[in-house]
Amino acid sequence: MTDANILLVDDDAQFIDVMKKRLTMRQMEVFHASSGEEAMHKLAMHGEIEVVILDVKLPGQSGIEILRIIKQQHPLVEVIMLTGHGTLESAIDGMRLGAADYLMKPCNIDVLVEKVKEAVEKKRRHEEKIVDARVREFASRRG
Repeated sequence: MTDANILLVDDDAQFIDVMKKRLTMRQMEVFHASSGEEAMHKLAMHGEIEVVILDVKLPGQSGIEILRIIKQQHPLVEVIMLTGHGTLESAIDGMRLGAADYLMKPCNIDVLVEKVKEAVEKKRRHEEKIVDARVREFASRRG
């Protein structure tokens, strides 16, 4: 059974390979992208993605710009910002835009896995609340 469906977005192919193996060993389904444009395409194609692990520094659009687009187009998807080039300003911007967390590279895999699990639980709780609200709304119309 898969514990989480993740999209890993980073332009470092070696980093993606290592992280994909480590996360897969922990029962996670991992999709990957090397740019913001590719990430948005993967999100559109794979609706089961629950969490995006997003590098702040990407070619073309920055991770912060991609975070903004993800939250506009896929508001229930949780995003964990991950960077080796972090600044306090980018961390604040990321959290203000709705990032679930902000971690520095290199990060401990156990810490990352725990943050992913927390993000998945948050997403699933939010989805349950939406379903419950819709069921109550439907029931109130019928009765």
